[in-house]
Amino acid sequence: MRLGGWDWTIIAAYFVVSAAIGLAYAGRAKRSLADYFVSGRSLPWWLAGTSMVATTFAADTPLAVTGMVARHGVAGNWLWWNLAFSGLLTVFFFSRLWRRAGVVTDVEFTELRYAGPPAAVLRGARALYLALPINLIIMGWVTRAMVTILQVSLGVTGWAAAVGLFNSLVAFLLILVANRIARRFSETSLW
Repeated sequence: MRLGGWDWTIIAAYFVVSAAIGLAYAGRAKRSLADYFVSGRSLPWWLAGTSMVATTFAADTPLAVTGMVARHGVAGNWLWWNLAFSGLLTVFFFSRLWRRAGVVTDVEFTELRYAGPPAAVLRGARALYLALPINLIIMGWVTRAMVTILQVSLGVTGWAAAVGLFNSLVAFLLILVANRIARRFSETSLW
C-alpha cells in the first residue's frame, strides 16, 4: 500500500492538532499533580470514567479483535464483548467512588483502603507484578502491533519497522534529556 498526498496531509494534520491540544493544556497541567492526571477534578464523573475505559484501547486493539473474529468467527466477539460489562461498571460505578475517595491512582486507593505493614506488602507485590510481567507483556504486544501496522502501511520489513520504532524512542528520549540539560543551564548564571 502506497500513501498518497492526501494520506500524508491527514497524518500531518492529526499530529499538528494533537500537539496543539497538548500545548494548549500544558500550562494547566503544570500547576499540580491533580491538574495533570485528573484535570483538576473539573471533569464530570462519567467523562473521567469514560477516559479510564478509553485508556485500555491502543493500536493493538483492532488487530486483536480482527484476529479473534478471524480465528473464532462471530463467536470471537464474545471474547472482547465481555469486557463491555467491566467498562460500564467503571464508567457508571467505580469512577464515582474514585472521585468521592479523592484519589488519583490505584496505589492511593490501596493506601486509603488498607493500612499498616500488610498494605505496604500488598502495594509492593502489586507494583512488582504490574511493572514486570504485565507491563512487559503489554509493551511487547503493542510494539508488535505497531510493527505490523508499519509493515502494512509503509511497506517495510518487520525488522526495519522495529528498528525505526526503537530509533524514534531513543531520539525522543535524547530530546527530553537535552531539554532537561538546557533548562538546567538556563536556570544558572552561566547563560
